[in-house]
Amino acid sequence: MRRLRTAPNLAIATLWADVLCQSGIDANVQRAFASSIAGEIPPDQSQPEVWVLDDAQLEPARALLDALERSPQRLWVCTACGERVEGPFEQCWNCGALMPAP
Repeated sequence: MRRLRTAPNLAIATLWADVLCQSGIDANVQRAFASSIAGEIPPDQSQPEVWVLDDAQLEPARALLDALERSPQRLWVCTACGERVEGPFEQCWNCGALMPAP
């Protein structure tokens, strides 16, 4: 088991772990609730961490998170409801319709 990355908050750590697990890489979040004692321990010790369970999957996991951080920023208009959707999203936040194929 190896530490992959420290996250800025629990929401991001959970998102990263979920993305990894959905891609077939066993990962979990450590120190999920350490932020509650941030004043008692150094700040860098209170942030959540994402760990990969299989050492052999460390580099593929790192590459996947790096690619996630470089997701393309897009601007598209939902064909179902007309809502303008901005960012790396592939689903309309308003009605749930999928982004039209290019």
